[in-house]
Amino acid sequence: MSIGNAGYRRIKSNVIVILMGLTVLACLVPLASLLYTLISNGVGALNFDFFTKVEGAIGEKSGVAHAIAGSLLHMLMSTIFAVPVGIAIGMFLARPTHARLAKTTRLLLDVLAGVPAIIIGVFIYTIVVRPFTGFSLLAGGMALALIMLPIFVRGTEQAIRAIPSSVDEAGLALGLPGYRVLLRIVLPAAVPAVMTGLFLALARVGGEAAPLLLTSFGKGTWTTSPMDKTASLPVLLFNYAKSAVEEQNKQAWGAAMVLVIIILGFRMLTRLYNHWQYGQGAA
Repeated sequence: MSIGNAGYRRIKSNVIVILMGLTVLACLVPLASLLYTLISNGVGALNFDFFTKVEGAIGEKSGVAHAIAGSLLHMLMSTIFAVPVGIAIGMFLARPTHARLAKTTRLLLDVLAGVPAIIIGVFIYTIVVRPFTGFSLLAGGMALALIMLPIFVRGTEQAIRAIPSSVDEAGLALGLPGYRVLLRIVLPAAVPAVMTGLFLALARVGGEAAPLLLTSFGKGTWTTSPMDKTASLPVLLFNYAKSAVEEQNKQAWGAAMVLVIIILGFRMLTRLYNHWQYGQGAA
């Protein structure tokens, strides 16, 4: 190789590195601006009352404790609905017994993943809220579960596919039926990766407001029953941001900041869990 060629390649490499750096910077500047705006406007609303009190009359000390608890309850309810179904579908897709049905199922999951959240809210409102429950935590959990499902199923499928087929063969050689091999051997081995998919799915639905406006609606106090209207941070943020009351506008910024922290917490929990299970190189 000539010196001229080496110099040309070095220059080309440096140009590509600079372009990549500029691209990263172009992504980080809006993110930094967003975080700065969020923190500078939201940190002033964070105090003891904000985290311990519920919505009160104008002029009274109030907080968003009920909305924080409501958001966590929505995530719990959606997990209860999505996890059993997601694991069952994920196991079927990873070890299909009917190739055509598996292909159709993947297509339907892709379609479901592309459906706007507001449409899912309308669907649950039509088939659950109006004829049965009214606005409720239960309906909100169902809506979020439908949004979670494609993400969780794909994560579960990939987790089970990562288990070598020799594990199945060993179980079958011992005389175990196929379903017991999946449930007792393959699935427990895939649990760490399945949990990662669950955390990512929860981070995805944590900030959804549109489906909750049509299902659990919101409430200014604590929820005592799954059949009650239930507050959530995204819905409270939506209502407070368009309020004419300055104090509620301020609390909307605080609620937005807390919501970002919760979603970031799920993402960090995913990374920590991966690091714990898979070591230093896990993302």
